[in-house]
Amino acid sequence: MTPQPHNPLVGASFDAVIFDLDGTLIDSHVAMVRSYERWAEEFGIRLDRLPHLLGMPSAAVSEALLPPEHVVAATERIEVLEVTDTEGVVALPGAREAFTTLPRTGVAIATSCTTDLMRARLSAADLPFPDVIVTRDHVADGKPAPDSFLLAAKLLGVHPARALVVEDAPAGIAAARAAGCPVLGIASTKRHDELAADAVVGDLSQVEWQVETNGQISLRLRTA
Repeated sequence: MTPQPHNPLVGASFDAVIFDLDGTLIDSHVAMVRSYERWAEEFGIRLDRLPHLLGMPSAAVSEALLPPEHVVAATERIEVLEVTDTEGVVALPGAREAFTTLPRTGVAIATSCTTDLMRARLSAADLPFPDVIVTRDHVADGKPAPDSFLLAAKLLGVHPARALVVEDAPAGIAAARAAGCPVLGIASTKRHDELAADAVVGDLSQVEWQVETNGQISLRLRTA
């Protein structure tokens, strides 16, 4: 493996790392699509209306596709379907190594999943639960609003500018930018050129984490 060209993240140091969940730490795409296809059939929604909405909070998907009087029931139903169907949910390359290397006090997850769905998927992928986890249930506005990353940084006790966000989705990257966080993009669900991050890698196996004795975190980015 060879080093990537210079980018703003190389040589920088951080007090903490805040990871997105789906598409960053875990691959839940097959299970998610399976759940939404069943949900769409139950609520009479054409499948071709789903692809550009997948990855958004379930309430937002329901609001985009259904009349207001059906939104609550539809949101509750997709939550049940997703929580109970985690077959095929796996950790993405490099995710387990990141948790092993980084200090527990300097790691958080900020996800658009509800708390129940986060627990189901993180458990299915057999990844550890960090002390700080922010879900859609904990904030007034989900991504692309900055709320989840601001709360995660606050709970970690660090300034947002000192917290590196790792994200795979444009909405998540926009949220991190709005929070004032530097961003490492993961091109697992989007192309490199679709991610307006400070640097982009294919997955976390291309990241070499380095932790100093004072707890400062830095990284080297590599390409295959």
